[in-house]
Amino acid sequence: MIIRRAMLFFFVLLAGFSAPVRAQSSGEGSSSASQRAPVRTITAFSVSMLGEPKYQDGFSCFEYVNPDAPKGGSLTLSAVGTYDNFHRYALRGSCAAGWTYFYDTLMTGSLDESGVYYPLVAEKIEYAEDYSFFILYINSAARDQEGQPITAEDAAFSFTIIYEKGVPFFKTRFEGVSVRALDSRRVRFDLPESGDKEMMVDLCTLPVFPKRFWEGRDFSEPLLSPPLGTGAYRVRDYSMGQYVVLERVEDYWAKDLPVNRGSYNFDTIRYDYYRDANVAFEAFKAGEYDLRVENVAMNWVVNYTGKLIEQGRIVKEEIPHEIPQNMQAFVFNIQRPVFADRRVRMALNYLMDFEWMNKNLFYGQYTRTRSYFQNTEYEARSLPGDDELAVLLPIRDRIPPEVFTGEYKPPVSDGSGFIRPQMREALALFNEAGWELRQGRMINRESGEQMNFELLIYDVSSERTAVPLQRNLERYGIVMRIRQVDVSQYVNRLRSRDFDIINEGYDANYFPDSGLLQRWHSAFIDSTWNTAGVSDSAVDYLVEGIINHQGDREALLAWGRALDRVLTWNHYVIPHWHIAKFRLAYADKFGRPNLRPKYDVGLDTWWIR
Repeated sequence: MIIRRAMLFFFVLLAGFSAPVRAQSSGEGSSSASQRAPVRTITAFSVSMLGEPKYQDGFSCFEYVNPDAPKGGSLTLSAVGTYDNFHRYALRGSCAAGWTYFYDTLMTGSLDESGVYYPLVAEKIEYAEDYSFFILYINSAARDQEGQPITAEDAAFSFTIIYEKGVPFFKTRFEGVSVRALDSRRVRFDLPESGDKEMMVDLCTLPVFPKRFWEGRDFSEPLLSPPLGTGAYRVRDYSMGQYVVLERVEDYWAKDLPVNRGSYNFDTIRYDYYRDANVAFEAFKAGEYDLRVENVAMNWVVNYTGKLIEQGRIVKEEIPHEIPQNMQAFVFNIQRPVFADRRVRMALNYLMDFEWMNKNLFYGQYTRTRSYFQNTEYEARSLPGDDELAVLLPIRDRIPPEVFTGEYKPPVSDGSGFIRPQMREALALFNEAGWELRQGRMINRESGEQMNFELLIYDVSSERTAVPLQRNLERYGIVMRIRQVDVSQYVNRLRSRDFDIINEGYDANYFPDSGLLQRWHSAFIDSTWNTAGVSDSAVDYLVEGIINHQGDREALLAWGRALDRVLTWNHYVIPHWHIAKFRLAYADKFGRPNLRPKYDVGLDTWWIR
C-alpha cells in the first residue's frame, strides 16, 4: 500500500527498534519501583536507533513536507479482495483498508530516518538509566475523535487489552511487562529485566485506544462498525466488503504538531475494493481511482494505454530510491515433510529460471534478490570475516557448511529457457535427499510417492510468475498445483499454517532488530510472521545475539551478516526479484513537496492542486 503514515504504526508488526535516547536533562529518579533502589533517570525528547536524531527539540516540521500545503479534496485508492470488519487486532477476519489512520501512537517516526521516534500522544519520556522502567508524559492537549481527553489510563489500558486479548505473539514478546497510570498524564512501564532499551522503544510506539469505547467490548473479536479512534481520520461511509470512505477529523488535536504539520491534506480518502488485481488495473485506466504503485512489469511497459493516458490526465513516473528491499519469494512451509530436507529446498531453487523470466516476462527490469537485508550494509557478501567467524564458529556444527566456504548467490541460467546444468545440480540434490526420477516422475524411495505440493495464492497476477516454475517442475516429474483463494481464505490458511508454498516473503530490514524474533525465532513458531515455520537453535542463537547487541553498530554488522548467511544457505525460500525505483501512475491533480522523504513516496504529504 502506497500510503504510509508518518509513524511506523504497530510496533510488533514492524521490527522493533533499539534506540539510544537523546537526553535533555537528568536527575535522581524518584519513581523507581518499591522493590528497587532508586536509579538515575533521564528525560528525553526523542529516541533514536543509532546516533543522533535528525530533528532536534523545537523543530517545526519534517523537511520533506510543505507546512503550508492546502487542505481539501479527495483521494481514491484501490484494494483487492474484501473486508469484513474494522478491527486490525482481532484474532480473525480481514480489516478494512486505511485502518492505520484510526489510532495515534505514543510516539511516531519520520519517513527520512529509520528507527527514530518523536512525540505524538506522549510529549516526552523519562527513563531509568538502566532501562528498568520508563514514564511517558501524555500531551495535555491530546484528544480522541469525540474531543474527550486522552489520558495515561487510556495508554495503560491499550497495552493491557492487546496483551490480554490481542494476537498471541504480543504477549510472548512483552511477557513480564507491567504498566500503570501514575496520574492522568503519566503512564509508567516496568520492564521484566533491566538493560532492555529495545523493549522500551517498542513500547513507545504503542497505539492508543480510547478505554471508554473498548471497555465492555471483546477486543479479540472483529468489529462490525467503525471504532472511536484517536487518529487523523475516521470512517465516514462504507459498504462492508465493497468500499470505505475516511474523512479527515477537522478538529484533530495533533494536526499542528511538528510530526504532522504538512501531512494529512486530503479531506477524504476512499478505498474501493476489486475482486482481483486485473480488474483493479482496468478500473484505474478508466479513471475510477487516483493512484497506483505498479508492481507488474508488463503492465508498466506495455499496458498503460487508453484515453486518459494519451491525454496526459494519468501521469507515469519512475522515482529511483535506495530503500532496502523485501525478500519477496516463494516461501516453503518447512513443517511439511516434503520440505523438511534442506537439499530438497535447494534443488527446487535450481528449477526457477529467473533470467528467462526477467527477459520474457519482466522486460529486463528486475534484479534477483539475494539477501534478507537487500540494499543495506548488513547484506552478507564474499566470505565471512574474522568478526563474523567469531559469531559463527560456536554453531558450526548446526549450520550449512557452505556458510564458511562460499558466498550465497541464487542459481543463474543463460536466459535461453534451457536449464540443463541447473537440472543436473537439482537431480543430484534430490538423489541425496532420497528422491529419484522414475519413468518421468520424481519418486520418494521410501514411500514410493510422487513429489507433489500446492502453491497457495490470492492474486491472479501471482499465477503468471508461478507457471514457468510449474512447467520446469513438470519436466522432472514434480507436481505443483496452483490454487487461488480469496483474501479471507488466504489469511486464515496462513494463520493456521495450512499451506505448502505461498507467494509471500519477508519485510525489508533497515538493520537487524527485534522484529527478527517474530520472523525467525522458535518461540514464535506459531506467529503469522514466522512464515516458513523455522524452529532452529542456530537461528535462535543468532537472533538472540542481535537483540543482545542493539545499539552497537559494529557488533550488529557481524551478527546481521552472519544471520543473513545462515538464512540464505538454509534455503527457506525461492527468492524473487526487486527493483530500486517506484513506478507510480497517478491522476494529474496532485501537488507535492519538492523533497521526497528518503524511505517513502510520502503520499500523506501530497495535496490536491
